[in-house]
Amino acid sequence: MAETIVVVAAHPDDEVLGCGGTIARFANEGYSIHVLLLADGESSRGEVPIENIDDLVTTRSNAAEQACGILGCSSTKTLSLPDNRLDGVDLLDIVKQVESFIHQYQPTKVFTHHRGDVNVDHKIVHDAVLTACRPQPNHCTKELLFFEIPSSTEWQTPDAEDSFHPNYFVDISSTIGKKLRALEAYQEEMRKFPHPRSLQAVEALSQWRGATVGVKAAEAFVLGRKII
Repeated sequence: MAETIVVVAAHPDDEVLGCGGTIARFANEGYSIHVLLLADGESSRGEVPIENIDDLVTTRSNAAEQACGILGCSSTKTLSLPDNRLDGVDLLDIVKQVESFIHQYQPTKVFTHHRGDVNVDHKIVHDAVLTACRPQPNHCTKELLFFEIPSSTEWQTPDAEDSFHPNYFVDISSTIGKKLRALEAYQEEMRKFPHPRSLQAVEALSQWRGATVGVKAAEAFVLGRKII
């Protein structure tokens, strides 16, 4: 029976930015991968007329389905909670959503945000996943991994208590192309170089992370917990 992985991300596109190459690699290796996206990614944008928000949320949700299909995910679920306002939602309610998803799929590995990101939704999602995956007896999840998000993780100051110091790397030399194709599904969210959320910068980051561990391309994580 194939092992199962769950990815819990704040916004549609974070799953690809944070671990798209890793998703594609593990999917190729036979893992069943299920993605939970919590916030809608659109409703905080003040420049968008309120009557257009629903259409934008639907478009972004469809982009998530397309992107995750490119990567080889088994399922994608978008909750469409308020964007950049997860701190206004009771944490327990978010935890229950994550717990329900994890209970449904019984993953051995869970990927989510690093808490040091400057985006408030990323911090809330990290805390919710950590609570949902607390190591109670017989809990399914044996490995917790925290990814970085270009234009959020690196914008934290280096002296911050929660700055990102990766200690776990996945070689994505064979799947970086799929990651970049998946990001093209989110073309409205991507920016022009030298913005860190550009295709060129994302590829450069993967090459740098790879070079630090002797491979052509990699994604970097902080290992939160591993139970053997």
